[in-house]
This record gives sequence, structure tokens and C-alpha cells, in this order.
Amino acid sequence: MAAYLEEIKFNERGLVPVVTIEAETSELLMVAWANKEAISATVEEKRAVYWSRSRSKIWRKGEESGNVQKLVEIRLDCDNDTVCYIVNQIGGAACHTGRKSCFFKRLSNDSWTVCRDKKAIG
Repeated sequence: MAAYLEEIKFNERGLVPVVTIEAETSELLMVAWANKEAISATVEEKRAVYWSRSRSKIWRKGEESGNVQKLVEIRLDCDNDTVCYIVNQIGGAACHTGRKSCFFKRLSNDSWTVCRDKKAIG
């Protein structure tokens, strides 16, 4: 096992949160989870790989949608308990809803409103 993986503080389920931002714009695209296998695959394949908690399996971003995240850099926070993938978002949408970012709702007058339209893809 790679030494860099030993420095990451995974939780009791063997997972660590991953914040994903776009390299060119620094826009927050998504937050997901990864285990050691996912992070190792991310480094080896130079594309974002996560752990799907709902499906209990490795998830290569874009394997179904084609909206792949090409890895530019990985960072580890000061407490060693959160990872950041810096990526080039290929295909225009990081979110499964078809939006550029998963963060498309804004709090306004005590309710959430959609502040970003779906991307026209294709």
C-alpha cells in the first residue's frame, strides 16, 4: 500500500470526504466519499474515482454519463481527514441532474431556490 494513503485519516467505515473543484475556475463541483481503493485508483488512472455509499461499490465519475473528471491534482487538508480532487470536468456536468455543479440551490427567504440551469449537453 502506498505510504501517502497511510497519512489519510479515514473514518470508522474506511471512508474520507472528497471535495471536488474545477481546476480552471476553482468552482465547487461536488462532494463525495472515497476509500483507499478509490483514491489509489484516482492516482493511477488520473481520473476521479469515488466510493458510492448507496451502491456500496467503486464509482468512476462519468462511467455512465461520459462526464469524466480528469485529475489535475489531489490535496489533503490540515487535519488529514478531507481530500480535495482538483479536476478538469469533461462533458460539462458534474451533477447527476445535468448541472455543472451539485451546488445549484441557494437559500433565499427561508427556502431553497434553484440558481443554476441544467447544461445543454450534446
